[in-house]
Amino acid sequence: MPTALKRKKRELKLEPQCRSYQLDPSAVDEVARTVEVAFSSEEEIQRWWGNEILDHDDGSVRLGRLNDGGAVLVEHDRRDHIGVVEKAWIGEDRVARAIVRFGKSARAEEVFQDVKDGVKPHISTWYTIHRAILEEERDDGPDTYRIMDWEPNEISFVAIPFDTTVGVGRSAETAETKVTIEYRNQEMDPDEVIKDPEPGDGGEKRSKEPKPVNVRAVEDKARDGERNRVADILALGEQHDSNQLARSFVKEGKSVDEFKTKLLESRGKPVESDAADLGLTEKEKGQFSIVRGLRALADPSNPRLREEAAFEFEVSDAASKKRGKEAQGIHVPFEVLAHERRDLNVGTATAGGHTVSTDLLASSFIDLLRNYSALLPMSTVLTGLVGDVAIPRLTGAATAYWVGEGSAPTESQETFGQLAMSPKTVAGTVDLTRKLLLQSSNVGEPLVRRDLATVLSLALDLAGINGSGTGSEPEGILNTSGIGSVALGTNGGAPAWEDLVKLEEEVAVDNALMGNLRYLSNAKFRSKLKRTSINATYGDKMILDGNDVNGYEFVTSNQVPSTLTKGTGSNLSAAIFGNFADWVIGLWSGVDIIVDPYSQSRSGTVQVTAFQDADMGPRHEESFAAIVDAITT
Repeated sequence: MPTALKRKKRELKLEPQCRSYQLDPSAVDEVARTVEVAFSSEEEIQRWWGNEILDHDDGSVRLGRLNDGGAVLVEHDRRDHIGVVEKAWIGEDRVARAIVRFGKSARAEEVFQDVKDGVKPHISTWYTIHRAILEEERDDGPDTYRIMDWEPNEISFVAIPFDTTVGVGRSAETAETKVTIEYRNQEMDPDEVIKDPEPGDGGEKRSKEPKPVNVRAVEDKARDGERNRVADILALGEQHDSNQLARSFVKEGKSVDEFKTKLLESRGKPVESDAADLGLTEKEKGQFSIVRGLRALADPSNPRLREEAAFEFEVSDAASKKRGKEAQGIHVPFEVLAHERRDLNVGTATAGGHTVSTDLLASSFIDLLRNYSALLPMSTVLTGLVGDVAIPRLTGAATAYWVGEGSAPTESQETFGQLAMSPKTVAGTVDLTRKLLLQSSNVGEPLVRRDLATVLSLALDLAGINGSGTGSEPEGILNTSGIGSVALGTNGGAPAWEDLVKLEEEVAVDNALMGNLRYLSNAKFRSKLKRTSINATYGDKMILDGNDVNGYEFVTSNQVPSTLTKGTGSNLSAAIFGNFADWVIGLWSGVDIIVDPYSQSRSGTVQVTAFQDADMGPRHEESFAAIVDAITT
């Protein structure tokens, strides 16, 4: 009988691997503070070096470490130790299970509560591979290895339950181990081990007897491809709130294209979110295309445009759900517009034509000159509000008394009030041509974002400064009852150094001279201060020195009115001094955009209207003081 073919053994350096599983909520014992978890099975998983099957025979799994008080962690972090493994075993179904017990520290209690509430339903384990057998060698795909000797190191509760990246949770105990790959039912040559092969056969199809290949290059390519596949699928799942579906596609080894197809099939389903605000990442904000959404709304009968805007409509559905109000068109989360700022038209160069060009310098685009939005950057902005809001505030303090021996102090108590806000709607309209929406270069998207953001932010800014408080308009600082006031004259007057110091005094006497203290006024008031000396006799120093007044920054915006009247005075300017962090602006869950493709259809123009629900008010009226009758000529 001929002897069995001798094969060269292959040696790999492998870091600990990771597997993750879903927690069964019924396995929680609240009294004993224990949870029964499944932490591994014989499910085949694709690794950078091939397909892996963990063998679950009794002699294949080293459970000694876990059964000797193994660690229970959060996110594989050795510093986040929350419990202990009481018992680990292999079931008849060839699944590894364990009973883990939570400690009584505040951190352990926090995680245990999350587990009970279903917030942390995922289990993960890092394990070390000691010996593997090549179970199936394939010409058309990755080989399959059965791990015949492996050791789980710990059990973790994790947020994202599948991770093939190397180095997560790495510690002194998770160094590389040398693993010799054996061939099933083959005689091994004990003296020949493939460790670091030279470049091989140039990629020809393998024969039954393996030819030498550049194993390291193949492994690097496979590892990079697998990492990219996993990262892309998980990122798409996160963007479309389809994390569980993404994890299943990762585990099943399916491609990114297959996952995209599945997402498109289910794009009509609303995105689920537990946060008051969607909390989009910077990458997601960039991926959200208002232009794609507008194209689909402008041509609702075109299924291709609707499909291209699938992500935008999913985000819109999620934002509408959080808002508790269905979008009239497409709902854009406020964070998408947060740092962006036009009538755009292809045919007219000054109205958008220069954005359709083969030699466009998008970064050099010359924007429209507008008022500066000054109040929003200085205020406290609350986003993602739902329903009416009432912010409690202390309006009166308790009083202390000196009392004689045996006497009781006079009873006193604090008094409380509320800053009540309810959604009021502001709207802004922009005209875009259909040709622009279809043809514009990449500059079109940021221009549309910037213009919508600017239109709305300036409207909010203007209302915050001088809103009337009547009808659907919020009340601005200048019309808020209870702020400090400095009058310059019966018919107005020219501002002097002492008038500005009195503004500061009005705030200081109410113990509010703290926080984000600044002056705010328009360009005319600024010019007047730069032309007015502190001391009329000497005239050696102007009131506005550089960009400061008496050590406080002077902010200039023509949103502050310069057309006020008093007595016979007209074209009077206002100025505000105060702690602008005490001005609160509430935003209700983003911007609703509707498209009217019909009103100006003869000219090929699409009218876009954006709606934002907002309200505003002061934490303390005493934090502000104003002049409303300044002559600035």
